[in-house]
Amino acid sequence: MPTSLSAPAAAPNSRRNDLILFMAIAFTVSWASWFTAIGLGGSAMKAPTVLPYLFGAFGPLVGALVIRVRRVRRGEPVPEHAVRFQRKALLQAPLLLVLASATVLSAALLGHAAGDPALSWEDAKDVMKDAGGPAAFLVSMVISGPLSEEPGWRGTAYPRMRASMGRFQVGLALGVIWAVWHLPLFFINGTVQNDLGLNTASGVLFAVSAIPMAMLTACAYERAGVVASIAVHFAVNTTMVLLDIKTPATQAMIIGIQATVVVLLLATSRPAPGHTVLTASCDAPARLRF
Repeated sequence: MPTSLSAPAAAPNSRRNDLILFMAIAFTVSWASWFTAIGLGGSAMKAPTVLPYLFGAFGPLVGALVIRVRRVRRGEPVPEHAVRFQRKALLQAPLLLVLASATVLSAALLGHAAGDPALSWEDAKDVMKDAGGPAAFLVSMVISGPLSEEPGWRGTAYPRMRASMGRFQVGLALGVIWAVWHLPLFFINGTVQNDLGLNTASGVLFAVSAIPMAMLTACAYERAGVVASIAVHFAVNTTMVLLDIKTPATQAMIIGIQATVVVLLLATSRPAPGHTVLTASCDAPARLRF
């Protein structure tokens, strides 16, 4: 349902404090868990390292839940630019999922044309087999990353940052924050990041790729909410794992293609249903902002 025009907007100080608290919780929970995994040693997918490694991914979700409870207890309305659940908008989620997957697949095909290894369905089947089968693989790809992160980065941080920043600025800032948040994973054996290496071209490109990915998931969020950003995050992660994307050439192409898609989405974006919000300032009359 549309946001009521009479609902008071959250105070700037409250919005800023919530954002700071969210970031503190997300980083503390994730980094404390991942540094514990580093201290334990061993593979990320073997006991006892697997437990803190997996729990660390849920730092943003824990932060989001804490902020949601605080907001409800204070009786504040949803933040500006928060996208409410809309069934019609959700129809866009599958289309965005396919589009996100296509950015990786097309880059992989271009990478092969440029000399990278050919795509192999056998390798993809081996990945799913190692995960316990296709169903277990897909469930793990939904939970670890998309579901554990998007309610926090997009559902909580994004609308609070968006209230005082443009879409491009928020995407850039969240992309940098997201890249820094991933850093401990480079030091946990058995992770994708550890395999890439922090001091390599592939490691640097992984960090840089967080920026167009943050913008792509944000575009999805603005169009259809957290479900859509989860779908985009899931599509990119899953396609990259199945195609075993690790070479710098293909990584660079993914960054370029996703950046191009983001520009097109921003240029053709329209307010999502129920995305009309009221903003007011002390020295100017209230006005509608999208």
